[in-house]
Amino acid sequence: MASAQGSASSSDSDPRSVNIDERKRKRMLSNRESARRSRMRKQKQLEDLAEEASALQKGNSQISEKINVTTQRYVEMQSANSVLRAQAMELTERLRSLNSVLHIAEEVSGHDIDIPEVPDPLLKPWQLHCPIQPIMTSVDNFEC
Repeated sequence: MASAQGSASSSDSDPRSVNIDERKRKRMLSNRESARRSRMRKQKQLEDLAEEASALQKGNSQISEKINVTTQRYVEMQSANSVLRAQAMELTERLRSLNSVLHIAEEVSGHDIDIPEVPDPLLKPWQLHCPIQPIMTSVDNFEC
């Protein structure tokens, strides 16, 4: 047993083993510090990703709300267009009826009457001409 103690005490005093122990201790400290920095980087990345996810969710909510508002306005415009198409068809039929009366009056009177042609509003609606009432809109109809 004395030799085991002797060898233990001789290794404590051996400069090479002290050097190796010191290097091990420094390496362990360095590894701990490196692991600490790595944990901090991961934590920072996690926080950054959480912030980015939150910002993206907020952006998605805003886009979704704009889509809902735009869809609602589209439905309203589509409804208004349907009403206008029905009114245009009704007015076209009235004009045709009045033209028929003019044709009869022309035949009965024997005088030539300038009878305008009635366009079909659904075939070429962009060619309808109405000099009395210009089509007007506001910028508000086009904003989201």
